[in-house]
Amino acid sequence: MAYRAYERIPEKAVARLSIYLRCLEELETEGALTVSSQQMARRFGLNSAQLRKDLAYFGQFGIRGVGYHVHFLENSVKEILGLNQEWKVALVGAGNLGSALLKYKGFSPKGFRISAVFDANPHKIGKTLGGIEIKGPEEIPVILRKENIRIGIIATPASAAQGWLKNW
Repeated sequence: MAYRAYERIPEKAVARLSIYLRCLEELETEGALTVSSQQMARRFGLNSAQLRKDLAYFGQFGIRGVGYHVHFLENSVKEILGLNQEWKVALVGAGNLGSALLKYKGFSPKGFRISAVFDANPHKIGKTLGGIEIKGPEEIPVILRKENIRIGIIATPASAAQGWLKNW
């Protein structure tokens, strides 16, 4: 996909892509083959001119008089957002919230996989949670590099979160 590298893409335009993706996923589920910017705007409360402008930052997707092919545009937006690849995630905190996040089935379809779990409680270190061995905080730098983990979820009380950040 060729992006207009010479042009700075506004953060708000990138942020709106996730909204467009949700709309396209809904249309795809319903079996829609094509959609115009006006149809998307009316149905999902969007601004059709803004939608066209946002998408134009990333290439030419629509066909004049036809609109957008839903499946193609959905896959293109996923590619732009990096959702067509797997992202390894580190989870910090193996308590109730951490356990719930590990069981949550919504990450995987979006390309996110929790592949490391950390906790400061010595009674939890070495045990497994969701098939993943819980490691101590001192292992964070090594495991993040070794596993090429770029995303982290901190599922600890706010008072403990700042202490964890120094390990990243």
